[in-house]
Amino acid sequence: MFRLQGSRTLAVDLTGDAVKAKNGSMVAYDGRMTFKKMTGGGDGLRGMVTRRLTGEQMTVMEVKGQGTCYFADRASEITLVSLHGDTLYVEASNLLCTDAGLRTGTSFTGLRGGATGNGLFTTTVEGTGQVAITSDGPAVALRVSAQYPLFVDPGAYVAHQGSLRQHFQSGVNHRVLMGEGSGESFQIRFEGEGLVYVQPSERNTIGGDV
Repeated sequence: MFRLQGSRTLAVDLTGDAVKAKNGSMVAYDGRMTFKKMTGGGDGLRGMVTRRLTGEQMTVMEVKGQGTCYFADRASEITLVSLHGDTLYVEASNLLCTDAGLRTGTSFTGLRGGATGNGLFTTTVEGTGQVAITSDGPAVALRVSAQYPLFVDPGAYVAHQGSLRQHFQSGVNHRVLMGEGSGESFQIRFEGEGLVYVQPSERNTIGGDV
């Protein structure tokens, strides 16, 4: 069972089962635990282990045992997401921990402004179970409906779930070029029905300002 200890530490109660977590994210545990670094591409993990297009490497560990294990990542805020046979799309750097039974992989999402650390691919988590994601500041879940599309700055995007279509678009116009615009030159447009998780902080992106 996943539960939060405060807002920046994840507690996972294990009864002989396992979870997959970001390597090095364990901060404490009680009981009996084993930790196994996962370096292969089994169970769709190839996309999580090495993201060659961005130069980012992310290693995953399997934690198994009896007791409680605590996870954290650089004092980031943690949000719990429950999946019920659906898919969560999440930036690899924001994925902290998943139930071991969830399938993970990589999905091509198109140009996203060349954000440092997120690039062209997004990690997918599929199945039924719990996921813990991190954010720079408390994440906000924004609902998208067919009547109201959502526009998100690429640097603030964390994850999304539901029946959503996303399009990367430029907001450049003559006002931006003249220095009178908002400074938000690129956005991701989400359409459909679902939730988008955003953080109150922006990664540095290429093209964030013109």
